[in-house]
Amino acid sequence: MPPHDRTTTIPRPDVSAADLATFSSYRDLPGLVRQLSSLGGCTQPIRLEGHRTEINASTGEILRELKSANLPAGHLLVRCGNRRTTRCPSCAELYRQDTFQLMAAGLRGGKNIPEQVATRPRAFATFTAPSFGPVHRRRSATSTRCGCGRTHTKDDPALGTPLDPERYNYNGAVLWNAHAPALWARFMLHLRRTIAAVAGIPQRFLPDIARISYAKVAEYQRRGLIHFHAVIRLDGPAGSRTSPPVWATPELLANAVQTAAASAHVEGPEIDGRACSFGFGKQLDVKVIRSAAFQDRSTITEGKVAGYVAKYATKGAESATGTLDRRLKLIAELSQETILDHAARMIRTAWALGARRDLEHLKLRAWAHMLGFRGHFSTKTRTYSTTLGALRDARAVWHRRHAPAPEPTTLVIAHWAYDGVGLTPDLERLAALVGGGPNPEAVTTRA
Repeated sequence: MPPHDRTTTIPRPDVSAADLATFSSYRDLPGLVRQLSSLGGCTQPIRLEGHRTEINASTGEILRELKSANLPAGHLLVRCGNRRTTRCPSCAELYRQDTFQLMAAGLRGGKNIPEQVATRPRAFATFTAPSFGPVHRRRSATSTRCGCGRTHTKDDPALGTPLDPERYNYNGAVLWNAHAPALWARFMLHLRRTIAAVAGIPQRFLPDIARISYAKVAEYQRRGLIHFHAVIRLDGPAGSRTSPPVWATPELLANAVQTAAASAHVEGPEIDGRACSFGFGKQLDVKVIRSAAFQDRSTITEGKVAGYVAKYATKGAESATGTLDRRLKLIAELSQETILDHAARMIRTAWALGARRDLEHLKLRAWAHMLGFRGHFSTKTRTYSTTLGALRDARAVWHRRHAPAPEPTTLVIAHWAYDGVGLTPDLERLAALVGGGPNPEAVTTRA
């Protein structure tokens, strides 16, 4: 079994008489089914054209030649690898499972990370955005009723939208998203300063005795603002393979995160004659992560944290706010889209601010569809854990090991070029019937 195989049941559509008539016209239907099955359910495969030639290195004889035009689908098809659920659920699920393995390895070891990381001080923190105006909400500290006087259901599309859109600070909301990556970097600076101060040493000496490792993902709230979920760990000077000093405790780390988050601010541009400054919201949640050996209903354990963080790795702004999952070339394209008014206002605000020369570095027009946020959705320090690339490489090695290999004296020459994305409608229908795997009851997805 390849690393982290998991079987997921996928419903298959019924085969109609029209389907049978269409598919019977293909000259190599079994081969086409095998080629589509190899995609594992990818809905937007990448089409490649080119060739692969195997040559006897000693004699120069051509042993085997494969051309894309001779394949059943007319192209070499490979998975798109898109992390967004709205674009490709199959590839997004693969990305989510890889993210889970990455997060879990940094919490309990594995994937070339020592198991001793489970004994290190660790905290799970959620950083939210400040308020830019009252919005529809399900409950507050004092009432279950919203400010509009109604009690909203959890699926109410009004949740997260402003009570008064005309008075909502859209400029501040978009610019907060744009400055969120810089704010996180400022937080990490303050966190190092805070821990060094508690230890009673100058900050420049902290790397010699302790190192902060972290992994985080970004998630959109319904109001269209980013917040961060982060696992933060205290290691020794060499990262995961060395222990921190005895004064480094989970409680010290959690308190330091609280202090650093309150201190972190970045300066923004002038809006309507007033200089902007951005910090995190007051709703900061920091919990110490305990070992699974002490698990109870209220304990935050490694498995819970890894699963919680991984589920947000495949969600973009479109999942929470109903905005777009692609870039805009012209703002006029927005009128052709069916999205919530709140998301549309944030996109238009980002587009308008993107025209300012003093904000060119924020690239607001390129990231208007993401409501101004241009950071990576998943980031980590090198010392926290393995990498997504290493997980993909391990999977590729497994597949090569279990695939028919050419003779050691065989020279392989291959050239593939991009030709497009997606399948024809007929092939899309066949791929849906195939369901991504040869087993008619279940499909195996790998992470």
